Amino acid sequence: MRNIRKARIDDLSRAAEIFVFNNRINYFPIFKDEGFSFGELQVVSLVDNYFKKDDIINNMYIFDDGLVKGFLQMNETEICKLYVDTFFQNEGIGGELVEYAVQELHADHLWALEKNARAITFYQRHGFYVTDQKKFEEDTTEYLVKLVRMKS
Repeated sequence: MRNIRKARIDDLSRAAEIFVFNNRINYFPIFKDEGFSFGELQVVSLVDNYFKKDDIINNMYIFDDGLVKGFLQMNETEICKLYVDTFFQNEGIGGELVEYAVQELHADHLWALEKNARAITFYQRHGFYVTDQKKFEEDTTEYLVKLVRMKS
């Protein structure tokens, strides 16, 4: 976990780039909203209007082994975002980020899109369990499911 550190302002464009491309690949097939995925969702506006907020950058952690390859965003003990650049997936980076969240930041829950089976399976491999708690993803008809991690 030596490659994980607190985010800095100069990390935000790279984190936003990782977020935008993951969002398009994973969520466009579910939501099919071209206007959002390829119009509203842009790196510069994401940095300026979201990532630069103090409560976001102060709770963001970067996987950096010489190149920023992924990031994690927390809200107290909730994992809010965990993304790895699509070119570097399946190299253990996501696993390192989630274990860092659990061990160092005491992460114990998160919400995942119900139709994102890949993400749910990933979190289950790292000790999270799907609960029967659901809520709507904001401004959509899709459900989020709550996953929790039992304290060991």
